[in-house]
Amino acid sequence: MNAHLEQLSPQPLWRHFRTLCNTPRPSGHEAALVALLEAWADQRGLAHDRDAYGNLRLRKPASPGHEGAPGIVLQGHLDMVAQANADHPHDFTRDPIDTFVEDGWLHARHTTLGADNGLGVAAALAVLEDDTLTHGPLEALFTLEEESSMGGALNLAEDWLDGRLLLNLDSEDRGQVYIGCAGGADVMVDAQLPTSALRDEEVAVRLSLTGLRGGHSGIDIDKGRGNANRLLMRVLRDLESLDARLVDYRGGTLRNALPREAFATLALPVDAVEAARERLPTLEARLRDELAGADDGLALALERVSAPEGEALTRDASRLLVAALHAAPCGVERMSVTVPGVVETSNNLGVVSLEAGRFHLCALVRSLRDSAVEDLADRFRALFDLIGARTRVENAYPGWTPDPDSPLLARFRALHAARLDVDPQVKVIHAGLECGILGAKYPDMSMISFGPLIRGAHSPDERVELASVEEFWGLLRALIEDLA
Repeated sequence: MNAHLEQLSPQPLWRHFRTLCNTPRPSGHEAALVALLEAWADQRGLAHDRDAYGNLRLRKPASPGHEGAPGIVLQGHLDMVAQANADHPHDFTRDPIDTFVEDGWLHARHTTLGADNGLGVAAALAVLEDDTLTHGPLEALFTLEEESSMGGALNLAEDWLDGRLLLNLDSEDRGQVYIGCAGGADVMVDAQLPTSALRDEEVAVRLSLTGLRGGHSGIDIDKGRGNANRLLMRVLRDLESLDARLVDYRGGTLRNALPREAFATLALPVDAVEAARERLPTLEARLRDELAGADDGLALALERVSAPEGEALTRDASRLLVAALHAAPCGVERMSVTVPGVVETSNNLGVVSLEAGRFHLCALVRSLRDSAVEDLADRFRALFDLIGARTRVENAYPGWTPDPDSPLLARFRALHAARLDVDPQVKVIHAGLECGILGAKYPDMSMISFGPLIRGAHSPDERVELASVEEFWGLLRALIEDLA
């Protein structure tokens, strides 16, 4: 499948990306790809090993006469975000990604593309097989479970890597180089809430909010896009005056993707159903007006459904839960003063569920300041303590402190200007690059991050500009040779 990719340029990179598209690799399911890459390394005569967590390292000796050059680590993550449109059945553990080219961009049909970070991995593999390249000692580090928990980087073996220059290939903007990133943590909230049976005068209705763009919960958090969980809570607050009670709820699928859809089953007095239906056009128009120009596809729908087998939350429990979620931090919390134009602290209400009275929330807090991550997580704890929920913080990872005086950065800037006749923009990103975690484990390692132009990451709108991939490939090869 995806044979057309091998007709694109640079051919070695796209050939490896085809392999990645054809090999299912959602977070937690990278084993088949790891085995495939190990077999490929054996065929090429490349040394390979894994650490205790399963992160994969491939190694290639320096070109003759360049053994004394600084060792370079090419780094990316093997997993991809698994997001598909609701009307498109796709099993990310079994089905390949179906790609197509349109107007100079590569897309996937109705799913995430996996350019994040498949193109970085493909570029590293293409470098390792390029025998025309002059280079010092090379290592390719491929981590696991970046998208779900940063697990690979957090559990990376210390004193394992030899190189002291790291090129992270997981950025998504042409003409930019990143030297810092936000840290973050998952905030998990759970509760068993009281329920009661539906009354004789109640019926069940299904409330849907669909059509949002979604996107990356860090990079796109300041784009004004809607969060389906946040918006549906506003609708539910309005319907409380009709004595609506939550039966179940499902919104969002990943904590690091902006939720595009949310669905709630409600117990509603039968004589209030028509009133609820009549309110929806006004509520929809209000939300669409607020999102105009940033997220124009929002749609609300209400339909009668069969009575559920389970019970609904009690009226008080339903009101308290909706109120807590309505009040929870969501979106940009603070912009940075020291790095103008960059989000300092944010939160994404990523995954919310309710079933048989069991409530679960997974939010992702990010910040350039570790203290702000801790404070925002504590605000969640304080808020949800009020409804008797249990809050815990997991998978915390540090930010990457910028080093604008890095010699590696200076070399990249000079090379970029010489090749492309323009200086790169030096940036700090509001996303969880693995560099912060790797830097804590290898404090003497110098790092930069760059990549091709990717848009819509973490959503089925994900796409990559083909011309930017050629530019990225040329820069990567030239930098490796320059450092040799």
